[in-house]
Amino acid sequence: MLRGLDIRDMLIIDRLELDFQPGLNALTGETGAGKSILLDALGFVLGWRGRAELVRQGANQGEVTACFDLSAGHPAFAVLEDAGIAVEDELILRRINTRDGRKTAWVNDRRVSGEVLRSLSETLVELHGQHDDRGLLNPRGHRQMLDSYAQLEAVLDKTRAAWRALNTSQRDLQAAEAQIAEARAEEDYLRHAVAELDALAPEAGEEATLDTQRRLMQAAEKIRADIMKAADALGLQGAEGMIGDASRWLQGVAADAEGRIDAPLAALEQVLTGLDDAQRGIADCLDALSFNTSELEDVEERLFAIRGLARKHNVLPDDLRDFADGLRRRLTVLDDGARDLAELTAAVNAAQVRYDSAAAGLHQKRQKAAKALDAAMAKELAPLKMERAVFETQITPAEQPGPDGADIVAFTVATNPGAPAGPLNKIASGGELSRFLLALKVCLTKDANGLTMIFDEIDRGVGGATADAVGRRLAELAAEGQVLVVTHSPQVAALSDHHWRVEKQQTHNETRSTVVALDQGARVDEIARMLSGDTVTEAARDAARALMNA
Repeated sequence: MLRGLDIRDMLIIDRLELDFQPGLNALTGETGAGKSILLDALGFVLGWRGRAELVRQGANQGEVTACFDLSAGHPAFAVLEDAGIAVEDELILRRINTRDGRKTAWVNDRRVSGEVLRSLSETLVELHGQHDDRGLLNPRGHRQMLDSYAQLEAVLDKTRAAWRALNTSQRDLQAAEAQIAEARAEEDYLRHAVAELDALAPEAGEEATLDTQRRLMQAAEKIRADIMKAADALGLQGAEGMIGDASRWLQGVAADAEGRIDAPLAALEQVLTGLDDAQRGIADCLDALSFNTSELEDVEERLFAIRGLARKHNVLPDDLRDFADGLRRRLTVLDDGARDLAELTAAVNAAQVRYDSAAAGLHQKRQKAAKALDAAMAKELAPLKMERAVFETQITPAEQPGPDGADIVAFTVATNPGAPAGPLNKIASGGELSRFLLALKVCLTKDANGLTMIFDEIDRGVGGATADAVGRRLAELAAEGQVLVVTHSPQVAALSDHHWRVEKQQTHNETRSTVVALDQGARVDEIARMLSGDTVTEAARDAARALMNA
């Protein structure tokens, strides 16, 4: 509910504070007094597109603040959460327009974009009038309005789930077909490459091992001669023999040396042990260096083959095995493709059947709801003196089905029997259009949705009993919520719960607009003025009281 509106330096308003109430709120005043300026200011703070020049002459900037009370579960909470704004029961919107045209907005003291304001406005306010292009006159929203009227949320959820499942299965099939097509285009290459890699069967780390073997073999002849010399120097004809002789000689005299030879003998034993280890290591090395020419050729051939395949496929030698596994998987896609495609195609067909069934069920419920809405509209139009008009909800097939089914919904009217039906805003005249919109809103508003509804001169072109019927429908809409109506009709104003008069004050160099809250006596005078004109007579006051008490 719109609780307050604070306007500063906008158009011909210097400072204006309004406190609105639940129920039917009427704004009246002479033509040109500034009633539309209030709607321009409200539209500005809600992010609507409107006049380009809004700042009052002589002011540096204009500012509008709107305060809303949000009931539990209000749709605005979801918008606030998506925008990362703290959720509170009170919502304060503030927007500034500078003289150079820059606009800045805040929601609960959080800087926001105009897009966030517009998203919030869709949950807060509905504007209805002859130039309404946001609400009931916009055909894009007619399907959603019919679904809401018929309370089809559960059926819609089922249809949307079926649509998502269908899209998922179609994407899976398309991806599989693309993979198979890609694999088929390179099938010869894949089979040849896999066969070549399997024949070689390289292992991770093998290239480094082969390279070490090759370098060792290439250097073997040179180092083998030196190693043989070292083996001879350490053998019986060299160090081992000499140390053995020295050890025997010392052992022969040890008994007479009074223990002085024991330590040297122990040291020689250690030397012999280390010498033995060295000889075994040298012998192993000589064995390793023992090869024939064919072995070197075999090592080089395999090493060069591994490196050649690595260059061919632009991978590291150690990655050849994993690369082969990847090629093998691509071949598996091709080899198993027919079976996979058959399964995926069956899944798409099953998902299509489920979606078609859900969409058909939704279509049937919409047709039923359309007949109910048309009947309800016929009842509403009669008291509005449009009993000969025909309202019809047309449901036609959409060019492309979607998550909300396969229907296009459009509200059409024929103002006279036998006349061709057409869109609301193309067929109905000004006064007729106002009454169509009001009747439609009464029919569609079965449950309170937290919206503040604004009707801008929706009673234009009607009077007498018809205007009274319009006022009673507005009061019915406002019974469980809040309705603001800009009106020139005394019958409508007389039925309001709260009444404001918009006044324009002029001096020789300035024009200002203000709004005055009317008490009971002032309401009588204002409705009397609306009945009789500038001269308010006592008879006019009596007529005003009669309207207010009817």
